[in-house]
Amino acid sequence: MFLFVQDSQDAPLFGEDDENTKLRKSIIRHPLASFFHLFFRISAILVYLLCDIFSSRFIVCMVTIILLLSCDFWTVKNVSGRLLVGLRWWNQVDEDGKSHWVFESRKTHNLNTTSGAESQIFWLGLIVCPIFWIMFVFSTIVSLKIKWLAVVIMGLVLQWANLYGYVRCKVGGKSSLKSMAKNYLSVQILKRAMKKTEGS
Repeated sequence: MFLFVQDSQDAPLFGEDDENTKLRKSIIRHPLASFFHLFFRISAILVYLLCDIFSSRFIVCMVTIILLLSCDFWTVKNVSGRLLVGLRWWNQVDEDGKSHWVFESRKTHNLNTTSGAESQIFWLGLIVCPIFWIMFVFSTIVSLKIKWLAVVIMGLVLQWANLYGYVRCKVGGKSSLKSMAKNYLSVQILKRAMKKTEGS
């Protein structure tokens, strides 16, 4: 079950009380969060790519990559999403034992405090890095490095989970992804039908 919260007073987001400082959109207001948003995910990719050069011990490399991926997952989910784009998501279990996904976005009147540069850093890092892990899964299978398969699948799952969660946060208050896809397809079909009727 999904719960969408758009304007929650119970859980204020970080930086919402900073309305007096309306900085230009191109300024990076949270350099530390921006750095660590990219640091852990890029480090995990680099360790995976350069592991054979620095260490021949598989367990050391695997543990290092998993620790970096875990730090990345926690940082993106709990810190950089809130600070850089004003979004957050989490899972909570109610008294009946049912799991509920909660997606929340910063209040609309505070969106002018969001930096465009930070938003670009956030979404670029969030979208590009899972693409690398998809390529690593295929290259691991093709090169028959089966021992690395668990590591690259974990990288893909952790980074895909954050990407999915934040995409749901971004569009969640308006509609679900399934209804967005249906709306898009119906608009495309309608456009094609209109073109055909104009041409005949």
